Amino acid sequence: MTLRGGHLPAPGEPISLLAVINTPPQPASSGSYDFARDAYFQSVGGVGFALGPVQTWYPETPPPARLRLTMRINALRWALTRRIVDTLGIQSGGLAAAMTTGHDAFIPKDQVNDLRAAGLAHIISISGLHMAIVGGFVFAILRFGIAAWPWLALRVPGKKLAAGAALAAVLAYLVLSGWPPPAERSAVTAAVAFGAILFDRQAISLHALALAALVVLLLQPEAVTQPGFQMSFAATAALVALAEVWPHPVREINAPWPIRIVQGAWTWLLAGAAASFVAGTATGPFAMQDFNRVSTWGLISNLVTEPISGFLMMPGLAIGAVLAPFGLGEWPLKVAGFAIYLMNRVAHIAANAPYAQLNVASGPEWSLPAAFLGLLWPCLWKGPLRWLGLPLALAVNLAPKPATPDVWVDGAGSAVAVRSGREAVLFRPDVKLFGAELWARRRGLEPQTTPVSRDAAYDCDHWSCTPLATAPLKVASAWNLKRPLKEGRFAQMCGSSELVILRNDFARESCAAPLVLTGADFARGGSAELWRLAPGKWRVVWAQDLRGRRPWTWGPDPQFAP
Repeated sequence: MTLRGGHLPAPGEPISLLAVINTPPQPASSGSYDFARDAYFQSVGGVGFALGPVQTWYPETPPPARLRLTMRINALRWALTRRIVDTLGIQSGGLAAAMTTGHDAFIPKDQVNDLRAAGLAHIISISGLHMAIVGGFVFAILRFGIAAWPWLALRVPGKKLAAGAALAAVLAYLVLSGWPPPAERSAVTAAVAFGAILFDRQAISLHALALAALVVLLLQPEAVTQPGFQMSFAATAALVALAEVWPHPVREINAPWPIRIVQGAWTWLLAGAAASFVAGTATGPFAMQDFNRVSTWGLISNLVTEPISGFLMMPGLAIGAVLAPFGLGEWPLKVAGFAIYLMNRVAHIAANAPYAQLNVASGPEWSLPAAFLGLLWPCLWKGPLRWLGLPLALAVNLAPKPATPDVWVDGAGSAVAVRSGREAVLFRPDVKLFGAELWARRRGLEPQTTPVSRDAAYDCDHWSCTPLATAPLKVASAWNLKRPLKEGRFAQMCGSSELVILRNDFARESCAAPLVLTGADFARGGSAELWRLAPGKWRVVWAQDLRGRRPWTWGPDPQFAP
């Protein structure tokens, strides 16, 4: 729900409000991300906006026990979030809270943009990196502590005891984070690794990773088509394969400590660079196909921030979160805040470096499965023949891009974009901007978010746009629903255009344009992409046609109901 100003309810607080609720939105373009699909599997039945103020609700009967427990956990997470933000301030506290409790509402927008451009946006979502650091930190501290006490080390299995405590820490972190799907997947993977230690099995292996993937698919079968699942397990598989082939040279036992420090620093630097490069290469095809972004300086940014996050930020947040209820978490949180400051500085420098972020058009549909198989082959095969998978791994990069659409229209017929070279000219830059930018990036175009380019080619008023002589395509659009256009405007649109897009559907018969799309067409087919084949001839691809007939594609038209 989008709420009006005034009282902002905290998670776990029962509220009452008057609101308009709609079905979850359709994809912004044919074949793109479908929010309604994810909403269906998350049991979200609708989205909407409030018509009045939010009021605290006092139910007459207590909620079920499971819901009461969820509300109490959410209230605890929110209280910890506010404590972290109040201690560190917005600049560092927003990111600290997001990595501790999963609440990312306090992160400044400029920080999010810098992290995304620097290839560090993965730090915001609680996933494998966070689980590995928390579990690994607890495991290392306990194992070292047990080994440092000879009496205890001779009487208890220190490694298994540390693994059990690390597993408990991972599960506690999962609850504290709000149990989001990425954190659940990462917790399963960490649980399998620590469980392998408890059962005297190898913790880091492709067998353990396969078992973790099977468990995740039993819990979240819909995750197999989600970019997060694909990228997470592709990166982990590549890192496990790297660990299997990583050389372990024999070193002298009695080497002087300055030499050992140099050797250790060089090994860490080389291993960190190799791990960042391999993980970035494994996730690259998915990032290009699904998010259409390439962070040029992502490898260097991740290499610089790895020790900051591993040795300062995450341990500080973990200790601070544990000690915060007792009033002792300020200093650990301050250490974490300093680490976040350093990370934001690295992200800002990388985001403002030349060619920091490149937009890449999505490849054909077959290129991503081909790239996945190409990445999987080197991970599973041993020996020189593993490099046979390299051409397939680069399928998204090398495959010819599909023909770029000439026109895009959102699912309501209220926003239109026209291709002009490598630019996407938006008829209404302030309406449906997220969907327009998503479509433009997916097709390798640069969205023009100011009316300068539009006004140079189209004559637009408050309710419509008609093409000028300089227009790249003779496209007209009117987004009025009830208020009529000014006299003669409709006739001008239909007489000077090859394509007319109307948000309403009561004037179709009187328009003589070769192709006219109205509100009824968009209600039936959703958003549309159009290719101009010849003067007056167009090919239209509707988003609903690619979605199929599934529970989350229900619409007002009976033909889309299952």
